[in-house]
Amino acid sequence: MRGHDSADSSRDSEASGRTPLNFGVYYKNTLVALCHALEDAVLATKTSPLMVTAFQQGKWYLEEADRYSDIADTADQIVIMAAAGAGFAEHPTGSRENVTLVELDKDDPVAQEWHLMIMGSTYSAMVLCQELTDEEYGPKGPPENDLERKFYGFWTFDPVLVGETIAITADHVGRYAPDVQAQLEAKLAKIDAEAATKTNEIGNVVMRVVDYLQGGDRQVEQTETFKFAGALSQNLVSNELQAYLRMAQLADLADPTNPLAAAEVASLSEIMGQFLDLPVWQMQRLRLASLLHRIAPAQFDDHTMGNQEGDSCPLHPGAQTLRVLPRLRAIAQIISHQHEWWDGSGQPAGLEGDKIPVESRILGLVAAFQQAAAHRRYEASQQTHPKAVSLSPTAENEWQHVTDAFADCQAEADDHWDPKLLEILGFLVTGLQQGLSLPTIPLKLSMGTGLLNPEVADSWPSFSVSEKTKST
Repeated sequence: MRGHDSADSSRDSEASGRTPLNFGVYYKNTLVALCHALEDAVLATKTSPLMVTAFQQGKWYLEEADRYSDIADTADQIVIMAAAGAGFAEHPTGSRENVTLVELDKDDPVAQEWHLMIMGSTYSAMVLCQELTDEEYGPKGPPENDLERKFYGFWTFDPVLVGETIAITADHVGRYAPDVQAQLEAKLAKIDAEAATKTNEIGNVVMRVVDYLQGGDRQVEQTETFKFAGALSQNLVSNELQAYLRMAQLADLADPTNPLAAAEVASLSEIMGQFLDLPVWQMQRLRLASLLHRIAPAQFDDHTMGNQEGDSCPLHPGAQTLRVLPRLRAIAQIISHQHEWWDGSGQPAGLEGDKIPVESRILGLVAAFQQAAAHRRYEASQQTHPKAVSLSPTAENEWQHVTDAFADCQAEADDHWDPKLLEILGFLVTGLQQGLSLPTIPLKLSMGTGLLNPEVADSWPSFSVSEKTKST
């Protein structure tokens, strides 16, 4: 993995229409919390997945062996890679019928890596990491506290990437055990990768990941032995946010008609925000809300609406999950009110005109425009290339898709949209008609001051449900 160029990977992903991988540095306490959450989700979802793991020569495996005995009760097959003499054969879990131990040569690079791959019909996840070398740690060398050790890599819910990685791993395992390679390939072939893009399980898994990471943060706060407590805490918080971003990414991957929604909406929203000269902190919130807007589908039934008021203003199910993190409550509000209409007939609070948060007004308009353009793009691709997988925004006749999508928005101008924002969108559409390509933004962001600043995040106005909305 160390020889892998993340920049090349990002370029390859963008060329294929997929979201680039987000490589990063993780402290061990973050990896432990993350892996425990992903592993325990196997028990919770009962999806009987195929699992492939590597634990740095297996020296950390014995700490988890009992957990893996419970996981083996649910998993279809578990393949564990480690250096010989790591203690696998002696532990009862190693003798389970559906647990296979692959002893690697000690000089095999995989024996030094930390990997977790889970591939199931409705739930897939993966963590690929390698510890920093002594040279990369710097003059002071590795930290004294084990949980402060650092690893470089990435994690994802993307079932296609998980399947491809397991296939590569099976080939590597074949050097030691050809029969295990054949077994892995046979089981992988039986798993429906398309079904694994369903997001019904991922929402619960994301909540579990966030809960475990928050638990790790509490551990950092309560332990005085951590030398880099602030950095550890920030690493955990960062991955809580990344969990939601990966969930949003999967929502796009699961939609063949509009796989670029989050990136395109974020790009358009940011351009509109620049036209309005929004401050940096507001632009950052708008960008994040745009990236996450699809994890909150428009579902407003009587049970969801209820009789709540003020801070309890009913939210989309997806947006409600964002409120678990206090610093994302402002983002949840933006997403929740994206379906408010300019004339006050929208949901969930029946806000009208300038009472609708400007970020929500931008997001609602841009998301509707992008969805209409993407729908036309997909329909056209099916007529000319029925088996097309990648939908490029620079496709033939894209200008016509953009023109027709804007006409849809104009038809709703008096009821739905802020006239000023519709005018700005018109300028953008003119540029797109003249050949400008729609830029896309990867699902990755920096921790800007305004974005996760608690004072900014909590300074959001309260909205109550209008009587008009309640009675409809």
